[in-house]
Amino acid sequence: MAEDLHWLTATEAVRRLRDGELKLAEYVEALIERTGRLARLNSYITHDPELVRQSVRDRRPGPLHGLPFALKDIIDTADLPTTANTPALRDSRPRRNAPIAQKLLDAGGTLMGKQALGELSFGMTNNNPAYGTVRNPYREDHIPGGSSGGTAVGVAAGLVPAALGADTGGSCRIPAALCGCVGFRPTHGRYDGRGVVPISSTRDTTGPLARTVADVRLIDAICAPSASGTDAGPADLDGLRLGVPRGFFYDDLDPDVAAATESALSGLAARGAVLVERDIPDLVRLNELSSFPVVLYEVGRELSAYLYQHSSPLTLRDLVAQIATDEIRETLESLLDEDQIPGADYRAALAVHRPALRAAFAAYFAGNDVSAFVIPTTPLPARPHKPAGEDRTVELNGATVGTFPTYIRNTDASSGAGLPCLSIPSGTSRDGLPMGLELVGPDSSDDRLLAIGEAVEATLPPLPRPPL
Repeated sequence: MAEDLHWLTATEAVRRLRDGELKLAEYVEALIERTGRLARLNSYITHDPELVRQSVRDRRPGPLHGLPFALKDIIDTADLPTTANTPALRDSRPRRNAPIAQKLLDAGGTLMGKQALGELSFGMTNNNPAYGTVRNPYREDHIPGGSSGGTAVGVAAGLVPAALGADTGGSCRIPAALCGCVGFRPTHGRYDGRGVVPISSTRDTTGPLARTVADVRLIDAICAPSASGTDAGPADLDGLRLGVPRGFFYDDLDPDVAAATESALSGLAARGAVLVERDIPDLVRLNELSSFPVVLYEVGRELSAYLYQHSSPLTLRDLVAQIATDEIRETLESLLDEDQIPGADYRAALAVHRPALRAAFAAYFAGNDVSAFVIPTTPLPARPHKPAGEDRTVELNGATVGTFPTYIRNTDASSGAGLPCLSIPSGTSRDGLPMGLELVGPDSSDDRLLAIGEAVEATLPPLPRPPL
């Protein structure tokens, strides 16, 4: 019985806890035991079983009925450090919980711990010389994706039924796709962003990862003050118009990703969905003008503000000097030592190029009368871990390509526009590695997108559990 508890969906666990069919203490002990047994996956940075047991005894009543959850270790908690997986913050102890964490606690959730990530939410491999390597539960010698890799691993491996990650350019959706779970990026501003180690306030958001879309809807209803709740069922696919922008998003795909995506599209069409094959004009140029100019200008300023707000004795230069991952340290050092992104470029990105990007997406949805568009979440499945410093490239269709830009290719533009996005498992590769199908909806269409996602999920093949 205890082993079966690991695979409960969040919605099923809440129902059983609410109806008295499941004792919270029993459920938590099963997850603690499994977490210890699978510690080699390195999903958690901080997991204190005694503190978890105490929280079970002290838990508040609420609609989650004690549901265990975890947090990406950039979300502040008063009882656990917030390290951002970087050495300078190893002993950082925030004075209070981030509002988004407090919402889940106030709803009766049980915090299981803080999960590993790409250092300071950068990177794609979750291979950190200071904190160790996070391992994909489907192939432990493969990357989990980033930056919310530990969060996706925890959900996919049965350590916790749901968790909050964070997403600046794909960091909830990419590891969800590579590890075989559901990842949701809400519309920018839907969730309270205070008390979270930042990269870019223009782009950052927390977002849930879970085993099903219904589970994500459950968490979203707690996290978003405007959420309509979880009673609404899935959308009707018959007659539903979905965009298929093949230009750019469907270019140079791994053959297994291409096959799974085409199979998913065929399944949607067979159930009555109307697939509208139209591209988004000028997307690549607009995204290039508004993506990294915003992120690289804001990150230093906002990390400095976070340190100041937490009364840290560290300066930004102190923090950067201790970064363990060479590629990330080099990136941030370059921002300290030179005006890499001029203020004029940043202002143009915010005032001109990002609004133009948002307008291009809005025109696409309205002009083609589509409720969402469908793309592969990533162009390729997980690739093998390489030694730190050698993992800046991966192989795709016989070519050596950059790890970060390749995995983020399909998720970046919608992030910059602040749109709601949902990644759902679409199948497994011939090597048994999960792949993802992403739905992107118009601005503030979160409830509708999740309803569509639940209907799409029902057309996709069930994913086998990881061979742990």
